[in-house]
Amino acid sequence: MKRVEAQCASVGVPSSVLMENAGRAVAEEVRRSVGDGFRRVLVLTGPGNNGGDGEVAARYLKGWGYDVSIYVLSHRPADDSNLVLAVEAGVSVVQDALPTSALAERTVRAADVVIDAIFGTGFKVGRGGKPGRPLDQNVTGVLDLVKRAKERRPDLALFALDVPSGLDADTGGADEASLFADETVVLGYPKPGLFNMPAAERVGRIKIVDIGIPPDLAQDGVAELMTGNLVKSLLPRRPTVANKGTFGKVMVVAGSTKYIGAACLACSGALRVGAGLVTLATRASLQAIMASKLTEVTHLPLSESSPGVLSPEAASEVKRGIEDYDVLLVGCGLGRHESSVNMIKSLFLGQDTLQQTCVVDADALNILGELGLDEQVWRRLGGDAILTPHPGEMSRLTGVPVEQIQRDRLATAARAARDWHKTVVLKGAYTVVAAADGRLAVSPFASAAMASAGTGDVLAGAIAGFAAQGLAPFEAALAGVYIHGKAGELVARELGDAGVIAGDIQQRLPAAIKETKGG
Repeated sequence: MKRVEAQCASVGVPSSVLMENAGRAVAEEVRRSVGDGFRRVLVLTGPGNNGGDGEVAARYLKGWGYDVSIYVLSHRPADDSNLVLAVEAGVSVVQDALPTSALAERTVRAADVVIDAIFGTGFKVGRGGKPGRPLDQNVTGVLDLVKRAKERRPDLALFALDVPSGLDADTGGADEASLFADETVVLGYPKPGLFNMPAAERVGRIKIVDIGIPPDLAQDGVAELMTGNLVKSLLPRRPTVANKGTFGKVMVVAGSTKYIGAACLACSGALRVGAGLVTLATRASLQAIMASKLTEVTHLPLSESSPGVLSPEAASEVKRGIEDYDVLLVGCGLGRHESSVNMIKSLFLGQDTLQQTCVVDADALNILGELGLDEQVWRRLGGDAILTPHPGEMSRLTGVPVEQIQRDRLATAARAARDWHKTVVLKGAYTVVAAADGRLAVSPFASAAMASAGTGDVLAGAIAGFAAQGLAPFEAALAGVYIHGKAGELVARELGDAGVIAGDIQQRLPAAIKETKGG
């Protein structure tokens, strides 16, 4: 972003124009988000460009009828024309007020909306053993006033301009005083640090606004944020003269005595995104239960040596049965019994290489990981494979602590995809999809509503369903992640973020596809 903004001037877009565009875009987003019910707006500004953007936003909001104040937390440049224009527009300014003063307390308590425009992408948290720049006491004092105001009034709307002050836009590091924003209005292009922990906890909703940067200046970004338009371009066509074979066949090897539901959710996920045929291969003793829950699924009962224990022939039965299928999804609720381990070894590491695209999830991932990464297990998987670990599973697969993975999710996923030569889906808030060739995409969705058992099984099924319809592994993973996240958003919009279950999300997958298509 620094390089791009510097280049804008050479193509006729000076920094003053970018700042005007940014401030107006932020103001428009605040107005769109809060409407007319919240009238008193407080803009917190610092010494740099972020403060200038905030001043422009204040001027526009004042012009639209809001009661706007600017709290200047650090002296602005002597030639700060944006502050002059804001004052001329009628914006009131509070300057040189200590956070311990009655004026500061009164100013913050009066606000219905707070826009944090103190520090932007220039703020750096310590890294590599080097100390960063801590927020000074005046800034932390005012931020603390805002936090206490939010505790008293949960409806106080907190917006961050580009990044919450005190966050490192590159790494996601955060000063302890940083606000937990309701929404971060991102200027131009999203910053990678917003999707790493602990920053991801503090950014709230992410809204990206156009500030007039010519698109050709930003072609070498390190990652792509998934958007509805991007996914719309990937979604398979649904010709009216199609039959079930047109939309592909998925075999799901899943389920165990303890985890029956996982298999059902995975199969339903594949069907709900449009796969033409889904077959569940599971332990024979479980088939009657599964059949009663999955009336639209066909079944391949796997032989057992005793109830719940797969026989040595189970892998051969899967290999024979899968010949006419496009995709194999394996692992959801499979269990870690020795018989499951032996089947996974035979399926993936035997002499016969699987030709189908494979989605490897949950217990299958853990079993393969335990077989020894030093043996280059992942490279030995036949055909194309999509691996879908959550942070805990990625930690077990790589030996890297979960906290470290969460602090650098993009790089972790990219490195695993490159090293293993597979498509990797690192699940969690802002799920990351990485390809072996370096492509990298980040989901825009993060919601407490998705934090429920079984949602990962639905996601694995959705990815398999899109792969069966002809999408390449990276595109299938990207589409599955986005549609799954969109379905979660639809459920949360209807039900809130507590009490949502995986079945709710699975049922909304068709609606998520419809909304993404614009239908």
